[in-house]
Amino acid sequence: MWQFTGSAIINLVIFAILAAYLSPLVYMVATALKEKKQFSDSSAPLYPAQQVEFELEGKRYPVMLVPIDDEIRELAMVNRSRIDAEFIDPANPEAGLIHWEGNWRQLKHVYIPKATFDNFTTLWVNAKFPLTVKNTLIIAIISEVGVLLASIAVAYGFSRFRIPGGKWLFLLLIATILIPQSITLVPTYFVYVRVFEWNGTWFPLIVPHFFGNAIYIFLLRQNFKSIPRDLDEAAMLDGAGPLRILFSIILPQSIPAVATVALLHFFYTWNELRLASLYLGIVPNLRTVSFNVQTYQTLAFTPETLQAGALLVMIVPVLVLFVFQRFFMQDMVVTGMEK
Repeated sequence: MWQFTGSAIINLVIFAILAAYLSPLVYMVATALKEKKQFSDSSAPLYPAQQVEFELEGKRYPVMLVPIDDEIRELAMVNRSRIDAEFIDPANPEAGLIHWEGNWRQLKHVYIPKATFDNFTTLWVNAKFPLTVKNTLIIAIISEVGVLLASIAVAYGFSRFRIPGGKWLFLLLIATILIPQSITLVPTYFVYVRVFEWNGTWFPLIVPHFFGNAIYIFLLRQNFKSIPRDLDEAAMLDGAGPLRILFSIILPQSIPAVATVALLHFFYTWNELRLASLYLGIVPNLRTVSFNVQTYQTLAFTPETLQAGALLVMIVPVLVLFVFQRFFMQDMVVTGMEK
């Protein structure tokens, strides 16, 4: 009995924590699927819904909840003034007008559950999302190739070759993770803009990744070290060189680690904002998704629904991670083991 109670309490706590984490996402999705009219109506439901309207002689009239004769009726408001209004029964329009005295502004609209995707259509067209998505994918693919080649090469060297002072070099490499980007922002900006004249181009967002990444190198190095060296020695006896060993033995057994690095870098590229706003601000046609979303949200006339739709686009990396979480978690377990 106590064991069942304890298990139930733990499950309730887990579900409560999960609900707390997912509530912003649920609110964001619900907001993105709402009509603009819902935000101006305090009586509108929290879920996506549409106001019920009644069409009569080519005109559409809102259906309201009207208190008449000690009951609440759903009536279409056809005329209104400051102190009264006239309604018609949608179920029996031939009955004529129903006069009602009171402040019609206090009446509530009738809603039916209905989601709208017009916000995404407007966002996709007005914010030039096809162009920015294409730009982001181009940057992600090119930099993905560069960071994988460089990180795999460096990690392979640290894990398989005896390098003089290799441990100290590896510690120095790991120490660079602790350097905040704000410290290197000014000197790198000077080099990219004043020396190479890369302002208004994709080069500052792509070229640095061809020199590897300390976090990715650490993940790959830890994974490579988990592969027995006996396999290397057996391959060397068969005449395999270092490159053959890398491509035939190391990488086939490190697919989860490589997939993890690829996913992490894709997430970084998709959400990167600081460098994009710094180097691409003067060239609208080269902007990335995150920078475009941020710019569009700052416009004064942007409705809240469009902002939610823009944020919903940023959930793409989360969905990608959910699909490939098996590779990601497998590599995290292997990398966390003591080498």
